[in-house]
Amino acid sequence: MAASRLPPGALNLKQFLRRQQVLQLYRKILRAIREVPAEADRRYLKDWAREEFRRNKDATDEVRIGNPEP
Repeated sequence: MAASRLPPGALNLKQFLRRQQVLQLYRKILRAIREVPAEADRRYLKDWAREEFRRNKDATDEVRIGNPEP
């Protein structure tokens, strides 16, 4: 079998597509937060969303990523 030209640790297609979906969701959440009228609430929600995404940035379980628990 020929050696891969991709660097070690490169995302496969499925992982790449999932990453794009997650980034799209993050951006959509941040845009929705901009519509919140109260600045304190916007700040709280933005910090919360940022922390949740950071906390889960290394998640690899496709089932859990696709169907997060409430």
